[in-house]
Parts: sequence; structure tokens; C-alpha cells
Amino acid sequence: MSHDLEVVPIDTPSLGDRSYLVHDGEVAFVVDPQRDIDRVLDLLDEHGVRLSDVFETHLHNDYLTGGLALAARTGATYHVNAADRVAYQRHPISDGDTVEVGPRMRLAVLATPGHTFTHLSYALTDAATGRWVAVFTGGSLLYGATGRPDLLGPESTGALVRHQHASAHRLAALLPEDAELFPTHGFGSFCSATQSEAVASTIGDELRTNPVLTQDEETYVRELLAGLDAWPAYYAHMGPGNAAGPGEPDLSTPEPADAHEIRRRIDAGEWVVDLRHRTAFAAGHAPGSFNIGAEEQFATYVGWLVPWGTPLTLLGATPQDVAWAQRELVRIGIDRPAAHATGHPEDWTHGPLGSFPTATFADLAQVRHHRHVVVLDVRREQERAERAIEGSLGIPVHEVLDRLDEVPGGEIWVHCAAGYRASIVASLLAARGHRVVAVDDEFERAATAGLGLVTAA
Repeated sequence: MSHDLEVVPIDTPSLGDRSYLVHDGEVAFVVDPQRDIDRVLDLLDEHGVRLSDVFETHLHNDYLTGGLALAARTGATYHVNAADRVAYQRHPISDGDTVEVGPRMRLAVLATPGHTFTHLSYALTDAATGRWVAVFTGGSLLYGATGRPDLLGPESTGALVRHQHASAHRLAALLPEDAELFPTHGFGSFCSATQSEAVASTIGDELRTNPVLTQDEETYVRELLAGLDAWPAYYAHMGPGNAAGPGEPDLSTPEPADAHEIRRRIDAGEWVVDLRHRTAFAAGHAPGSFNIGAEEQFATYVGWLVPWGTPLTLLGATPQDVAWAQRELVRIGIDRPAAHATGHPEDWTHGPLGSFPTATFADLAQVRHHRHVVVLDVRREQERAERAIEGSLGIPVHEVLDRLDEVPGGEIWVHCAAGYRASIVASLLAARGHRVVAVDDEFERAATAGLGLVTAA
């Protein structure tokens, strides 16, 4: 980056995204801020800079933006594509516009459709040198990949994937090879068509390694479309929410719930989610509660599984666990949990605790020698197509609730790739009276344990 211009990434690993604060020591702009804007406000204070502009690359599909709230709080100008139909006042921008931020920074607005039809990228010039120094690409050109083109529906996918190829080539042709690349997606986000381990890149790096720039259009289109996997159900609510204009979130503590209230909510069909680690949950939990542990995937799987609008109660070992979960949830538009409780499972129920065993793949191999058990694989279809345990039943975690009638009786051993999703499904099935064992193990150990594996080929 140019001397005295600093780019500060704001990582949200749970959603696989990055926002960016960019400043010259006095004036700053932000690209694609997340909903919890206090993180940005803290950085502004830390760096002693004034926020003048907020930019959106697109109406996001995987989170609710904090852009409108951040602009309102700071008085910054809020830049959104003029072609986006939104319900709030913003500074409309279009391809070919230039925005000056302070005396040093110039942002060229570039139409880069592909992830959405109205997607924009922002190429940064340092006025002191006149050189392009960076480009903020949102869901367009990512590290080793591109944003997926199928989130607006199958009727748009064919056009968008070709737009994505053209947009990447536009950026590569316009910008110098040493221009730094700063995408929003691609760090685990389901908005990325594929994933890369890279944490930094330049246009030159991508020219040499990114399939969208090394492959011809037909090859890129064919391989990208063949590799697309399922995306979280909550995505359907993010575009409309971002067009409506999300306000600043309320992160105050939800109402407390005692054991009687927790039981009432479970009996009413609400979701009571235990945030503790899966091994602690398996050892003892409030019967009827579900385990979605306070780990990076938490918000994704809550948003994927919980029917939209269902009241949600959070159970955590500490107030900090509940506060962490709240912050994760507001990013995807689940603003106010109905209630919460902290402490131990004995505090959350008046009766005996529920529990189920956990095991390894080696344990499963031993058990299959002397009795029949159902092996339920809850990984996504693409994972299962690569390798699966012979004779196992495959129902992806996000489809289990709709396919409960396919789950047989008897003893069910639930597995995924590492244990997290298996615990979610084991808790769902246990709450419905199934006898379950959660396999808390790495799938790589299934082969060495002597379990027969089959492949799609």
C-alpha cells in the first residue's frame, strides 16, 4: 500500500467475510461494514481518524449491512449503486464515477456484475503518486476464486456467471499487477464459489493462479457451475433486509428465563439453543434443547436451521457466551433473542437431564462388527460424493428437519466431518425421542478405523 495510506481489515471469520477501514492518518472510508458497527467506531478512535465515506459493493446476501447505521451515526456519506432499489436515502453512484476521500484518496467506481447484477468494485488511487494502489472487489474477484453467481435464483445464474468472468478480466486489464486486492468474501463465506487459504493477494497473483483469469470463459463457466454447493436458507432474507435499510442493532441483554420458562418455550415449539461445547451438551442438557455450539459456524447454522422468525432462547455457561452469540446473530438479522439463561444445565430444567453418548469412528467400526446400527452422514452432498461410509444414510444437516420421516428407528450414529454438525443433528433427533450416538471425530479417521468407504466415481 502507498506510504501513509493504511488498509485495516475487519475480519468476521464466522461468516467468512472482511470489511475494510482505509485512512490517510486523518480521513477514512469503510467498505462493506458488518452490522455491529461498534467495531468500526472503536477502530476510528484507535487510529484517530474521521470517517467521511461508507461504500457498499453490493446488496449483500450473507449478512445485514451496518453501512446505513454507520453513516447515520458518523455523518459519513453512504454510497450505494444508483441502480439498487433501496428504501433509504443514499448517495447514488454508478460506473465511471470518482469519489474523493480526503486529499490523498481517489476511488474509481467500476461496474463488476457477476455476484449480483449491480455489483460495484472500487479502485483506489493515491493522489500523491497518481498510481492505482488497490481495489476493493466485494464478491467479484476473490483470492483464487470468484463470488458465486447463483444466489439470485436459477433464472439469473447463467447470465451472472458470464458477467463474473468478464468483470474479473476488466479488473485485470485496468489495474497494474502490483495493485493489492481486497475482497469482502472468500474467507469461508458461502458467497464464494470456492475457497482459498490465501490471506493477501495482488492483481498479478490472481492473473497467474485464479481460474477466472487463467481459463477460457467456457471452461470457467462449466467448472464453476459444476462445483456449486448448497447455501444457507437465511440468505433469502438478507437482500430484502439490506434494501430496506437495517438499523443499528440492540445488543442489550435479553430477558432472563428460569427453568419453568425454558420448559414452557420448548413445549411451545420454540428453539432453545444450548451454546456449550458439544461434549458438555451430550453429557447433560435440558431435554428438548438443541446444541449449536458457540463456535465460528454458529450464526450460519442457526440461520440455516431455525425457521425464520421463530423465537430463540440462548443458554450459555456465561453472560459472555450469550453476548457473543447475540453479536453473531444480529449480523444475519436475528435481532432480539426471546430470552436467555446462564449457568449449568441443572439450572435450566426441573427434571432429569437429557444426554447421549459420544464416540469415535473406531468405536463405530467395532460396534458394526456385532450389531446393526444406522449410520447417518449429515455432511453436504458434495462432501459425501467424494467419500462416504459404505451403507450409510446421507441427509445433509440443513435438510434433516424436512426429512425426519426418512430417519429410521433404532440406534443412530450421527457423523459429519469433525463433530459440530453431528452434534446439532444428534440434539434434534434426541429431542424427538431417537436413540443417538454423536460421532465426535475427524472423518479422515474413518478409513484408518477400518470402515469401508465408497466414492461417487
